Amino acid sequence: MEEQKLEHFKGQPKLPQFAVPKRYDLTLKLNLSASTFSGSLRIDVSINGPTKYLILNALELAIHQASFTNSNNKKYVPSNILVESDDEIVVVVFDEVLDVGYGVLEIEYSGVFNEHLKGLYRCSYLDKGEKKNMVTTQFEAVDARRCFPCWDEPALKATFKITLENIPSELTTLSNMPISEEKLYGQIKTVHFEESILMSTYLVAIVVGLFDYIEAITNDGIKVRAYCPVGKSEKGKFALNIAVKTLDFFTMYFSMPYPLPKLDMVAVPEFAGGAMENYGLITFRETELLQDELYSAAGNIQRLTIVVAHEVAHHWFGNLVTMEWWTHLWLNEGFATWVSYLVTDKLFPEWKIWNRFLQEMIDGLRMDALLQSHPIEVEIHEARSVLEYFDSISYQKGSSVIRMLQNYLGDEIFQKSLGSYMKKYAFGNAKTDDLWSVLSETSGVKVNRIMDLWTKQKGYPVILVKLKDSTLEFEQTQFLCSDLESDAQWIIPLTLSLCSYNKQKKFLLETKLGKLDVNTKNFVENWWIKININQAGFYRVKYDENLAARLRNAIANNALSAADEFGILDDTFALCEACLMPFSSLLYLMDTYRKELEYIVLSRLIDVCHSAIKILGDAIPGLVTDFKQFCVGLLISYAEKLGWEATPGESQLNALMREEVLMALASFGHPRTNEEAIKRFQAYVEDINTSLLPVETRKAAYVSVMGNTSNANRNGFHRLLKLYREVDAVQEKARILRCIASCPDPIIVTEVLDFMLSDEVPHQDVVYVLSRISWEGRATAWTWFKTNWELILKKWGTEMLFTHFIRGIITPFCSHEMADEVEAFFVSHPIPSITMNLNQSLEAVRIKARWIEHIMEEQKLLGGLVKDLASK
Repeated sequence: MEEQKLEHFKGQPKLPQFAVPKRYDLTLKLNLSASTFSGSLRIDVSINGPTKYLILNALELAIHQASFTNSNNKKYVPSNILVESDDEIVVVVFDEVLDVGYGVLEIEYSGVFNEHLKGLYRCSYLDKGEKKNMVTTQFEAVDARRCFPCWDEPALKATFKITLENIPSELTTLSNMPISEEKLYGQIKTVHFEESILMSTYLVAIVVGLFDYIEAITNDGIKVRAYCPVGKSEKGKFALNIAVKTLDFFTMYFSMPYPLPKLDMVAVPEFAGGAMENYGLITFRETELLQDELYSAAGNIQRLTIVVAHEVAHHWFGNLVTMEWWTHLWLNEGFATWVSYLVTDKLFPEWKIWNRFLQEMIDGLRMDALLQSHPIEVEIHEARSVLEYFDSISYQKGSSVIRMLQNYLGDEIFQKSLGSYMKKYAFGNAKTDDLWSVLSETSGVKVNRIMDLWTKQKGYPVILVKLKDSTLEFEQTQFLCSDLESDAQWIIPLTLSLCSYNKQKKFLLETKLGKLDVNTKNFVENWWIKININQAGFYRVKYDENLAARLRNAIANNALSAADEFGILDDTFALCEACLMPFSSLLYLMDTYRKELEYIVLSRLIDVCHSAIKILGDAIPGLVTDFKQFCVGLLISYAEKLGWEATPGESQLNALMREEVLMALASFGHPRTNEEAIKRFQAYVEDINTSLLPVETRKAAYVSVMGNTSNANRNGFHRLLKLYREVDAVQEKARILRCIASCPDPIIVTEVLDFMLSDEVPHQDVVYVLSRISWEGRATAWTWFKTNWELILKKWGTEMLFTHFIRGIITPFCSHEMADEVEAFFVSHPIPSITMNLNQSLEAVRIKARWIEHIMEEQKLLGGLVKDLASK
């Protein structure tokens, strides 16, 4: 205590532990019209070591007064209250020593509603056409401190008693717990909530707005509600049903009951992410909670299911058992992602959702092939920096390595282990090693020996496979899209199919080189060997030419599962991008897929077509027209079979297929598709109830309209804008925004981006516009970004939403010159909070520049090959 000095508390990753919270009693007085609030806070504190300082997190709050009263009722008034904004802390300084024991810290403070969708923030809703203010919260990762002074770290759990004052009487008021008492004072009310169970500060939540709701009850008697915009409660029915079923499933799967008396789900008009798992009060972007029979496509319904399941799953993985520190963020996000697919597969087996999971895995594989990737477990030295790590490594790679481990250990052992883990760490905190210990104890396998290599080092392996006589030879190296080499190694749970899914082998590849005897003399004539069965492992495979040719033949003969057809295509594309295979190899393989494909394979083929068209457009522009014709040839039979209108009783997968095929053909400029799309769009804008443009076909229509729009012919653009302004459904608004920047005319692209800056586009919806800026509009978007730099920073801040500007505007470039230009701009306009995202985007640009150089070396071969493929 003698050595305690103020300087010791600055620049630290965590708060000192000589005082920790046990209970918060928080009263917030909200002024919705002035967008301000005041707070009165009583915190039960345990003083673990004598101190003259109490140090909490606080940010953008004005602290008016504070005092501490010990268990003997002695009151201490601080001699100073220091607010250290850079460290996001408030230091309460006392002249006298606070002795070990319990006491109450009281703080009076005030603040302003946040404008950037974090902390306690303001958003607006329409009430009978009038725009009104409401408030909600987004505290993850480190923004509870913007609402009240607190120990804002996941391990410092406490209970919370929350009271809200000065609430307009007509508004719905929600928090983590049910309301215990409501007092009306004329047109305003005070709302008291029950005290919560132990929880981390980032899970505290408040919503005050105007809603309708519907409710249901789980088998265990938990009341579940879906809060929707007024008059739209029926649109919450599907999500409500999913929430009830997933609560029941997770209670059984984890052998642990849901610990709260209620679960509310709220559709929030403005929300930076997709959804947030606040304990007992999940907040959602409206598109992720509302299901609309007229406007929700099959893809919307599947995503809604997975998002709801993901957030409900967090009530076990994250809320009940919480990561000890942000280093272990993946324990929350990876597991919630994996288990959301597990329960969705139980609810809707016909969706074949584990095949769709492969699309998730691609994002993880793509990011983790960068030098600028990071380990799943990344040391977080400054808490706010964790915001950059809510990414494809924590979610997609995290969930993929979990699936790989489950596949290796077996379903029964895995589920039993998770039940034990929940029981052991319920209401507490855990590290990754704690989970590995429980899994090891249950399975008898030294799990940490295998998994530490997957979570503590970045990257993943590519397995080079050769067949010599009857021996398979394996060699692992790190897969990197750059031309650099690494000596990193993994212990890899390898799986193989030998000519049949009935004949499988699995073993651990524990060294750089490995061998396996396979008696090819007993194989059938058209034998094949597939490594990584159904793509359950997080690694890539490169086969020697003999094995690769046999797999192409197996694909043509429909001998492989859809997941394996997907995997071979995805691995080949990645190997070509990394310049480990020639571009021509990818084209030969794509031609093999000129057959009946399942949805997931067709979807990947379409994505590969899009990427290949763009890279060829920069490498050998003269081949693009013929290459597009080849891509049209791969897809046209599906368009003819599926048509523009759904057939009664068709599967979700057919609906997904129709949407993606027609949109691809529209993007490739297929004349018949464009002509039909524009004709149906005209019928739709004249009569929004027409059956000529079903929901799954609208993206294709919007892309066709914008693809045929120019500054000289602006009619389609104006019609699409008019439709955006008139349509009420958030799903349709999002669909329009995803397509409206796809115009090839730079003048129109600039107008679209300017429109995005207007109040007509909600803050969070920029992510849709930025995701699909036309290839021709890349340079325009970059110029616009630089011109509007200050305005963008002011409107969106420098955190979650801003990263979409980086990825959407920078990554489409394909040259070292543009990478240099972007790099130079950010040297003079540094934003520390997006450093990793920027570096990853720049690396992606340089990877494509290198790929273009390799493709140009094949120019003579590709000229003839593309013409031959286009003429088929």
